[in-house]
Amino acid sequence: MPELPELQVLAEFLGERAVGRVVARVDVLAVSVLKTYDPPVDALGGLTVTAVARRGKFLDFDVDGLHLIVHLARAGSLRWHERVSGRAPRPGKGPLGLRVSLDDGSGFDLAEAGTQKRMAVSVVRSPDDVEGIASLGPDPLDPGFDRAGFAALAAGRRTRIKGLLRDQKVIAGVGNAYSDEILHAARISPFAIAADLSAEQVDRLFEATRGVLSAAVERARGADPGSLAKEKRAGFRVHGRTGRQCPVCGDTIREVSYADSALQYCATCQTGGKALADRRMSRLLK
Repeated sequence: MPELPELQVLAEFLGERAVGRVVARVDVLAVSVLKTYDPPVDALGGLTVTAVARRGKFLDFDVDGLHLIVHLARAGSLRWHERVSGRAPRPGKGPLGLRVSLDDGSGFDLAEAGTQKRMAVSVVRSPDDVEGIASLGPDPLDPGFDRAGFAALAAGRRTRIKGLLRDQKVIAGVGNAYSDEILHAARISPFAIAADLSAEQVDRLFEATRGVLSAAVERARGADPGSLAKEKRAGFRVHGRTGRQCPVCGDTIREVSYADSALQYCATCQTGGKALADRRMSRLLK
């Protein structure tokens, strides 16, 4: 799933190419992708793209005051074309969900792999008309996001810090992968309770959050949009590296599995050498 760094770079890429272009047509190729009906998607035709922005994990295309909002979800992707075909693909064929064609012949496709169709596209008058945007927490790369504000987010919350970092209503844009990387950089257990963090741990976590995400954005800039997923994986120190050596201490990276995801961590760096309980495995052994 693309997270804040990849979507930030993608928004910048699209802004350079799409802003100032007129929407020639929008083809909906999978009914499941479109989540709104008023305004209709064809209302975008003939309007000009005036801005492209990232809002948490959403892409926001401002089209003369209407907003095309895209959430790629776990398996969605966006592919830019310098020239799109003049003939729209047949609906229901392949992974394509939506195509936007611009007046200069360029455009982009939204596609989603797999059978779980979670990618979402909305056409709204205000970004806040999309529930997921209206409830977003602060953006960790916003210049106004400071240590005091970060500490306030964790204060009094009796929840694991891993889940808190992933909660879009608390912090916008961080998902499973970068929360693993942030916690490793901060040397904090993913099972630590947010309210129990010391002032020193909060300091480390704040600096790690800003540092990991900023570094990932810089790595991704200049990469082809189609290779952002590869660039993302290449920068990881623990996420997706189960069984490999920790680049900091040399210990073996461990994993805790859940129903549909997993987290990775280094016991030496993060948990004082203690292995965290894998609840899925514990259930199997009962």
